[in-house]
Amino acid sequence: MLGRILKRFRPVPPTLNSLEAYKRWAASYPPHAHNPLMQAEQQAMLDLLPDMQGKLALDLACGTGRYSRLAAERGASVIIGMDNSAAMLKRSQRRRLVLADAGAIPLASSSVDVVFCGLALGHLPRLAPPLYEISRVLKPGGCALVSDFHPLLALNGGRRTFTTPNGQTYAVEHHTHLYSDYHQAARLVGLHVADVLEPRADHPSAPAGWPVAIIFRFEKNG
Repeated sequence: MLGRILKRFRPVPPTLNSLEAYKRWAASYPPHAHNPLMQAEQQAMLDLLPDMQGKLALDLACGTGRYSRLAAERGASVIIGMDNSAAMLKRSQRRRLVLADAGAIPLASSSVDVVFCGLALGHLPRLAPPLYEISRVLKPGGCALVSDFHPLLALNGGRRTFTTPNGQTYAVEHHTHLYSDYHQAARLVGLHVADVLEPRADHPSAPAGWPVAIIFRFEKNG
């Protein structure tokens, strides 16, 4: 009981919009899953991964290139990393990097086999623009793997936080999107939910057994 009371009154760190947050976070942001939530999220993404051999992949909101590297290791022939944070792109060791917003992807329609979008769409207030763009650039029959901070965690007070080298902790702006929000937005742009995983892991805001992330495999109607 005392633990729950203390948790309730834990100071809330200041919240930054995603561009400002990743500008400050970039210098210390590693190109791999660096906490239990991300490790659980990444394993679930890989569990839903299609055959990547010879495929053209888009790592949307790529950050330092975590999913670009994993796509390359699994045989993708061309990998494009795209992010709206110049600071994060500068930290990536990948080639073919593009500075762009998820709501305006500068690629041709029906040009991509697989889209990765890891833990990014929660930064946006609306799902429709990025999901429309994902559907537009996917080839018919292509798929998108999209993960998000689990809505149960967010509704329970969970925050996506980071600490700068000088010891200041910040929360990153997050908008809670429910399963139904994703389902409806995807359906309207010609994507269907082929699979969903909700991995569990240790997290300060997750009671025992709660999921910490939600991962969708969307497929584009042929």
